[in-house]
Amino acid sequence: MKCPLMFYASPVSAVSDVQFGRLDSNVTLACGKSQISIPVVWRHNHSSVLPWHQVTSDGKLALLRVDQSAQGNYSCYDDSGLLLHSVRLRLGHPPGLLSISCQVPNHTHVRCSWRDSVKTFLPANYNASFRAKGKEWKPCIVDVTNRHCDVQDPRFWQTIHTLAVTETNALGSQTTYVHIRLNELLKPDPPQSVSVHEVEGYPTYLKVSWSIPSSWPDGQSFPLMFQIRYRPLGSSYWSEISTTKEEVEIFDALAGHPHQLQVRARDDVAMDSQWSEWSPLSLFIPLQSSTVPDSSEYPDFFDIFSTQPETFTPKTHGVVQGDEGNMGLVILLVLFSVFILTTVLSLIFVVWMRQRRYERATKQELASMVKMRSMPI
Repeated sequence: MKCPLMFYASPVSAVSDVQFGRLDSNVTLACGKSQISIPVVWRHNHSSVLPWHQVTSDGKLALLRVDQSAQGNYSCYDDSGLLLHSVRLRLGHPPGLLSISCQVPNHTHVRCSWRDSVKTFLPANYNASFRAKGKEWKPCIVDVTNRHCDVQDPRFWQTIHTLAVTETNALGSQTTYVHIRLNELLKPDPPQSVSVHEVEGYPTYLKVSWSIPSSWPDGQSFPLMFQIRYRPLGSSYWSEISTTKEEVEIFDALAGHPHQLQVRARDDVAMDSQWSEWSPLSLFIPLQSSTVPDSSEYPDFFDIFSTQPETFTPKTHGVVQGDEGNMGLVILLVLFSVFILTTVLSLIFVVWMRQRRYERATKQELASMVKMRSMPI
């Protein structure tokens, strides 16, 4: 498939009983196909009031520097009032370069959309082509209504791809080219079906699960990395956990307090790809019960201090913790008190030593003065 070429049509063209012209330019309307030598009268929308104009000797109507108000139906009549010809005038601009952006929700689908940089005021057709560097052009299936096109099964292993979109209207045509890197644009849709389950008797423990986006082809062939963030309602700081699984356990929720939670995903292999948007906020309240169940019912929870899961990462900021956080705060206060006490004792010792030295020096000076007075002159 050959790449679409850029071309421009003439400033004014006629399509059936519709004639197109450029805004802010001069437009000439003919009174029929044959040359008319008899005097004619032109009317605009059945009114004798016309925009700024001139009528030539051959019966043509010349409109000067037309604006939007000059659009409409034009009719020419002979001196007896007989209708000779009518034409509808539409005004606009030829196409300009398009602003194009592309989304890559998975390895098998590319969607590119565009918007006009020039408002043409005229209906347009679009043609789009897509190719990897050095390869043949393949069609990008166009949705004219939504102004986007889709490419299925692109050559993802190729580094650079080129998209060409041609816009055509009655006044001309313009092709816009854009170069894209699929790896950098790869951005999955957010994870779906996020759910949070409390564990009876463990008010700070939660089980979070979700499913891969429905638009993602295969979680085995194309593994995803997930990031979970959560915080007590009202807090400005998030705690974060990363994992390649579709579930994770949280051990430090604030019992009985509402929490917010979100999940997002990224391709686990293409490190230059993008994170998805966060999933919608999930609101949940951990249990308040402090009853400890039988260890045989939840054996994993009794081993969390000896073996931490690989997916658990340090908090991004200080979030209010449960019992473990309170114990840490007590230890910190004790250490701080010991530090203060040690510092105060050290200062007292230094002051005492200085006082001892001063008293010793004073006694030596007095002894010397007594000795000198007792010596004969």
